[in-house]
Amino acid sequence: MDDDGRHPDLVRLDVFVGRWTVRPTVAGLGAGWCEFTWVEGGKYLRQYADAEIPETAPAAWREGAPFPTTALIGLDDTTGRYTMMYADGRGVHRVYQMTFDGRVWTVWREAPGFNQRFTGTLGDGGRVVDGQWEMSRDGETWNVDFGLTYTREG
Repeated sequence: MDDDGRHPDLVRLDVFVGRWTVRPTVAGLGAGWCEFTWVEGGKYLRQYADAEIPETAPAAWREGAPFPTTALIGLDDTTGRYTMMYADGRGVHRVYQMTFDGRVWTVWREAPGFNQRFTGTLGDGGRVVDGQWEMSRDGETWNVDFGLTYTREG
């Protein structure tokens, strides 16, 4: 435990705290932003993201944009894994599993017909996360959905 009584696996997530510019690799789609903050005295990490979808964005993004999004990340101290509860502006609610080893950030969910996973790598002294979301209909064949780069602001 740290001086505040937080579990070391939660303290490891301090690297995310703050505001980030988020750039997806989707033609016509501009940057959004994301902010990570501790809630409940450091027991949970809240991730909030939003973006304005430009008129030049692909129709699927204009019509189905998930923003704003909120995720609440908590720890299972017996496994060292995190659980991420996610909700967005479309009314979607999902539960993801997550790991973070100090450099590689993984998020995934297994759901019939729509499996998802994100892998991001922390770089540039903790100022950048380069990653990508993938999806799979059968849980075996994975396709890149889109890339995503987080850049710390300030």
